[in-house]
Amino acid sequence: MTLRVSPQTRRVFRLSLPIFAELLLQLLVGNVDQFMLSGIGSEAVAAVGNGNQVMNVVIIVLETVSAATTILLTQHIGAGRTGETCNEIATVGVAVSGVFSLLMGLILLLAPHLLFGLLRTPAEAFDGACLYTRIVGGAVLIQGLYIELCAILRSYTLLKEVVAASVVMNLVNVAGNVLLINGLLGLPRLGVVGAAIATCLSKAVGLGLVLWVLRRKCRVRFSTRHLRPFPAATCKRMLGIAMPSGTEALSYNVSQIVILRFINLMGTTVIATKVYASMLANVAYVYAIAVSQATQIIIGYMLGAKRYGEVERRVWSTIRISLLVSELLTLVIFLFCDPIYSIFTRDPAIHTLGRQIVLVEFSLEIGRSVNITMTKALTAAGDVWYPVIVGIFSMWLVAVLGGWLLGSVLQWGLVGIWIAMACDEGLRGALFVGRFHRGAWRNKQLVD
Repeated sequence: MTLRVSPQTRRVFRLSLPIFAELLLQLLVGNVDQFMLSGIGSEAVAAVGNGNQVMNVVIIVLETVSAATTILLTQHIGAGRTGETCNEIATVGVAVSGVFSLLMGLILLLAPHLLFGLLRTPAEAFDGACLYTRIVGGAVLIQGLYIELCAILRSYTLLKEVVAASVVMNLVNVAGNVLLINGLLGLPRLGVVGAAIATCLSKAVGLGLVLWVLRRKCRVRFSTRHLRPFPAATCKRMLGIAMPSGTEALSYNVSQIVILRFINLMGTTVIATKVYASMLANVAYVYAIAVSQATQIIIGYMLGAKRYGEVERRVWSTIRISLLVSELLTLVIFLFCDPIYSIFTRDPAIHTLGRQIVLVEFSLEIGRSVNITMTKALTAAGDVWYPVIVGIFSMWLVAVLGGWLLGSVLQWGLVGIWIAMACDEGLRGALFVGRFHRGAWRNKQLVD
């Protein structure tokens, strides 16, 4: 019996591999700070963990703008409308990302203590979290432009080039951490500050590389003339995609911050376990994000060409792939749980709690794999508000309220919080499947 794979599935697979490599490397850029700080102590890990939780909110907002750019570009390319139209979309995308980045950077630079006060960050990690966020957040403009330019490159399937930039960026971050965290080669031992400086340097190098690739290999050209007079219609369409998606993503991350507030009351051991467990969970579902992003690019071309039947087949196929890979990766993490956790810490309490979390991950990843793909598909088709409404309802009622009840009231601790998050992912997944099956997305239109 011969397994037949469609040409589109092979194309999605080829596109997903460089995206997967890029996302994995981006994940390492953030998590390598926590790994290298683990030798200093749980307080440093907790400080960076709290700082990255806040930074995740910022990054998600920036990524929704870049995703809107990708959706509009791919649909115009699919419809055969390249040239000045795509130049205008790309220019507006960079302008919007720049404005958002500047505003959020000012907030993170001037008032991080207010955020960590609301999070009830433990006293031993509070100052470190503020300092880390001031440095990394103050340079968020660099990260915002990097994310936006990578989205433009992906729209033109220049994925290998984005991966190459991520590789160099990750190497710079690791080298900077080695030198600055521990104070090698005569440099001062900076700890958390060293990790923040290394992260900023790596993002600056990454931005320089993607700018070079855009200049050499991409047809898009930026110009201020595309902003005079300001293209209100293009900006409105972009924000029409980005704002609902950003609201949903922002709601999710704010809900995670509230959940972190519950966890911060459980002590630094539980906080450190949460940080490590989240790192491993990210590895488990990072390919689901990659294949869904590849699918979103292909769906954009299909929708631009009005090939709706192919869209539906593509989405169901991607869900099957996401589920298989996420569950297999979770199984590998479970089988090698103790050796993996030993990389970070020898604390037996963290090992035991981490193993219990991985068991819950098996059910959580089912819902998350469906959610990731369905949200990308519905957004690409212009059905942007349904994921927002369902997401806000489920996140706060099931994940946050359920996490408080199971984790704090019933005192199931971190395991109870993880069970509530699994229920949230499962409920959203079921509702998204029903919405897509009914086909309301076919009535939406982003390209005239």
